[in-house]
Amino acid sequence: MKKYGIIVLVFISACTTTKQSVTSVPASSIVADGKLFTSIFQQKAAEYKALCFQAYNVARLRVDQAAPGTKPKAIITDIAETVLENSPYAVRQGLMGKDYEPASWYEWTARAMADTVPGAPSFLQYAASKGITVFYVTNRDEKEKAATLINLEKYHLPNTDNDHLMMRQNISSKEGRRQAIMAKYDVVLLVGDNLADFSNQFDKKPQQERDNNTLQSAALFGDRFIIIPNPNYGDWEPAFYKKSGLSLPQKDSVIRAELKSY
Repeated sequence: MKKYGIIVLVFISACTTTKQSVTSVPASSIVADGKLFTSIFQQKAAEYKALCFQAYNVARLRVDQAAPGTKPKAIITDIAETVLENSPYAVRQGLMGKDYEPASWYEWTARAMADTVPGAPSFLQYAASKGITVFYVTNRDEKEKAATLINLEKYHLPNTDNDHLMMRQNISSKEGRRQAIMAKYDVVLLVGDNLADFSNQFDKKPQQERDNNTLQSAALFGDRFIIIPNPNYGDWEPAFYKKSGLSLPQKDSVIRAELKSY
């Protein structure tokens, strides 16, 4: 009987251990799981690369077509998902059943290990070879500046110095920083993955207004505005959810209520 008792105890112990390992797995979430799926697109889809190459090929044409002016020429570019590709961060968060968090994001950018968006380095180097100055206007915080410079310098990108890397200060809008550059330079192109990278018409606007302003600006895309695909995140998210601070289950509920089906 003692032998059988040991077997029963081992079986119970095994069942208990299995149950603990199952309950440690994060609950499924449309948002967290969705970030994993969009990250696969960024990391593995040739179509993603093709879209980026297409955008930067058009940008190169616009540089070649830029008319002479009285001021030196410049390009204003965003960084995240425009020059540096951050899908590994989304994957790490998604695997833990989480969305963006400031603390984990700072830990990621401090590593200075982001790869580049396809086509970005060659385009920026080409623009610099034509005498065009590159300004990196980002909404990363000032404390991320040193690591961001290291990450950019790793790929031998032009103008990677304190004067040309402009971080977020008191407000998230990039309009003031853009205007300061435009006062001294003829800005031939603005490059970004988020509509707010181009104009304050898109700063924290509701979804319908963003749609309307996009239609009104249609002729500028591929001309003065070069947009890079970012399936992972952007200002479209809070515009869609209509409020900030929602939990993952609350975001999931909004998605289920708003998506079109038949």
